[in-house]
Amino acid sequence: MTDHEYMQQALSLAQRAKGFTSPNPCVGAVVVKDGKVVGKGFHRAAGLAHAEVEALDDAGPRAMDATLYVTLEPCNHFGKTPPCTHKIIKAGIKKVVVGCIDPNPNVCGRGINYLKDKCIEVVSGVLEKESKLLIEEFSWYVQHDKKPFVILKCAATLDGRIATSTGDSKWITNEKSRNHVHKIRHEVDAILVGSGTLHADNPSLTSRIKGVQTKDPLRIVLDTHLSIKEDANLITRDSIAKTIIVTGPGVSREKKAVLTKKGVQILEIPLKDNRLDLNELMIKLGQMSILSLLIEGGSSVAGSALKAQIVNKVLFFLAPKFLGGSDGIPIFNGKGPLLIKDAFKLKGVMVTQFDDDIFVKGYLK
Repeated sequence: MTDHEYMQQALSLAQRAKGFTSPNPCVGAVVVKDGKVVGKGFHRAAGLAHAEVEALDDAGPRAMDATLYVTLEPCNHFGKTPPCTHKIIKAGIKKVVVGCIDPNPNVCGRGINYLKDKCIEVVSGVLEKESKLLIEEFSWYVQHDKKPFVILKCAATLDGRIATSTGDSKWITNEKSRNHVHKIRHEVDAILVGSGTLHADNPSLTSRIKGVQTKDPLRIVLDTHLSIKEDANLITRDSIAKTIIVTGPGVSREKKAVLTKKGVQILEIPLKDNRLDLNELMIKLGQMSILSLLIEGGSSVAGSALKAQIVNKVLFFLAPKFLGGSDGIPIFNGKGPLLIKDAFKLKGVMVTQFDDDIFVKGYLK
């Protein structure tokens, strides 16, 4: 097998923990000796053993003079666990193959340099693109003042409507598309909707995939005037995930007290142009160690997120149907640019299908 094939095994292991490791990145590792994999591991959750430690423990004495493949540069600092570089040296590893360098400016390259200083051969950049993609949320967070990586998800008809004029939206997309959304919910730290979606759909914002263990994201609602009902699903539905209501200044103290007693966290932020300041919200969420945020709308929130320039990645689900009128609810609400040259442009675009639904994803420049 080649370096690429062994690294692909490490990436597959890392992917198994996607959604469980935050605020740490997902990492996978395999130990190879005489052309055979003798140890495997992945980082399962923050505070637990790192991938290298799991793989080396799995290999045991067979790690002596073996090669370690790991998707992310081994750490060389003390955190909740000791440095992985020390474990690698003690195990007798002779070569380390790295997917990508740690993007944290305080760590970047130090682990590799330490291993080289100890006369261990290090090769980096094997399946680098795939390794970086796996931890894109972590990379953004540590390189951009600890602000969340924001994903905007939209589900619409071909004529760009997310609901009919009556607010009916169930279901625009098919079951496979909806299952994929639940997978994304599981992988992110938090999910955000506006009060319009809250009142129209009364969502639970949980992650539900049949036969798969998932975690619910932190549920966040933009509710300027604290209009949420006390029997809303976000408050009454059982979930270990907390609910945060983001509201403006001057809301009812009595309503805040009632919601707080029900376990809801109230987060007040200032207004900007009579709307909640989303950039200020990103700072607050980052301070809460929220690395990734999924915005599910509705149209006013989606439009505001674009205008506030907080969106990193866009996920569009397009169903092969259209309403054929101008009275449905559009994907985005508010004023757009006057010229096509000022339109929002995506890069790194990928297009796939879930049965008849078209799935488009890309990154905002």
